[in-house]
Amino acid sequence: MKNITIVGGGSAGWMTAATLIKFFPKKKISLIESPEIPTVGVGESTLEYIYRWCALLEIDEKEFLKHTDGNYKLSIKFTDFYKKGESFHYPFGDPVLMENSAGLNDWWFKKIVTPKIPYSDYAESFFPQMLHVNKNTFSPDLPRAYHFDATKFGIWLRDYYCIPKGVKHIKENINTIEQDKDGIKSLNKKHKAHLFIDCTGFKSLLLGKALKEEFISYNDLLPNDSAWATKIPYKNKKKELVSYTNCTAIENGWVWNIPLWSRIGTGYVYSSQFIDDDGALKQFQKHLKTKELDFKKIKMRVGIHKRLWVKNVCAIGLAAGFIEPLESNGLFSVHEFLINLVRNLQRGQISQFDKDNFTYYCRQVFKNFSEFVALHYALSHRNDTPYWKNNLNKQWSLDLINRTPSLADGIDRAVIERAFLHRHPIEGGIHCIAAGMHWAPTDIISLLKQNNKEIIKSNIKQIATNLEERKQQWKNNFVNASSLYNYLRENIHNESI
Repeated sequence: MKNITIVGGGSAGWMTAATLIKFFPKKKISLIESPEIPTVGVGESTLEYIYRWCALLEIDEKEFLKHTDGNYKLSIKFTDFYKKGESFHYPFGDPVLMENSAGLNDWWFKKIVTPKIPYSDYAESFFPQMLHVNKNTFSPDLPRAYHFDATKFGIWLRDYYCIPKGVKHIKENINTIEQDKDGIKSLNKKHKAHLFIDCTGFKSLLLGKALKEEFISYNDLLPNDSAWATKIPYKNKKKELVSYTNCTAIENGWVWNIPLWSRIGTGYVYSSQFIDDDGALKQFQKHLKTKELDFKKIKMRVGIHKRLWVKNVCAIGLAAGFIEPLESNGLFSVHEFLINLVRNLQRGQISQFDKDNFTYYCRQVFKNFSEFVALHYALSHRNDTPYWKNNLNKQWSLDLINRTPSLADGIDRAVIERAFLHRHPIEGGIHCIAAGMHWAPTDIISLLKQNNKEIIKSNIKQIATNLEERKQQWKNNFVNASSLYNYLRENIHNESI
């Protein structure tokens, strides 16, 4: 594995090159990309895990944000997903639990005691950074992710990280793929490598087309397969430049709103089973209240290949699989699969067991995240269009839940812990989504089943009081910070007013 060739650029290709050259500086790392094919360029919203990946590669946060039209991201907001007129947040970082309490169930006790509090209060009761989200301020010590232009991110990695560290950049179309019993023998009859990494996007040129590896569709689990995307200018930048991605459910899917430094990226993710492309575009334009923009249509391949490392070809990014844009997971699978790849490559010689282990881990991560995304639909009670009525009545079958490979995770874990342990997993965002969707892990019926009524009411009332007092204390102790706009202007983009 001394010679590794990456096929395809974009954010996935250059993230792959950056990761490999960081951990294997003595290997020959090359990247071949077509000078003609544009990248997808819609993966502009990320999760907090990319912060860890950047730290792992010692990437200067301020430096890359400056070159990629970047903005900080503290949370994801979901609007009209449960019902019209309701919204909630999924903030980043770990929830702050009270001592000697029932953990996340503290808030549900608070809800029992004061039934009229909105479900949006959940995030504000466990995540002090919600004060920054609500006030649109920023502090550099907050758990965070990023909004940025994914195309510019790939270019920055190429010019400022990969090439300076020794990655060979080849601009060339792949016209021929030569094969033998070991996989890919060469590309264009001249480019040879011990390992080829497929980063060619949805077309999966090496793994899918050349090696014909089976693709497993997830369309039975996830409803959407298409999108329209565009860019809109700010009208009031100081107000519209916020630290969260807003996801708004509309007639046949949902609309993302991603604030970058210079403009807003937005798109409509929908199901072609319920509306055609022209009809979806009209709905999107109606939502935006304008037609005077350049709209780009995207056809999504939702699912994952059965094997992700076949012979001497490994797939990363869209070439491996794709869920859908909800929960900003596009680049998440890229850096998580890459870390798994590095762990296997560190062994030196690669066996079939190593390749299968890579596939197993990646598919398990993919499955769990897919089911996490699916829960956003499964827990919705929207029924105002055929799309949402179909979703409301959808049969979530055992065959679908027990998708192979399967562990007690994803939908399984969420359902089991709620049903038998009366709690939601503290890891990840299921507990935030469940609160926003009114899916309580515990309730007064569960509490009364085995305990004394008066003792329970007394205890949960005290817990509810403590939680509300702590929330108020956070507000009282909140130190006014720079507005998000001013912090970015002064510390990242260096612009004068």
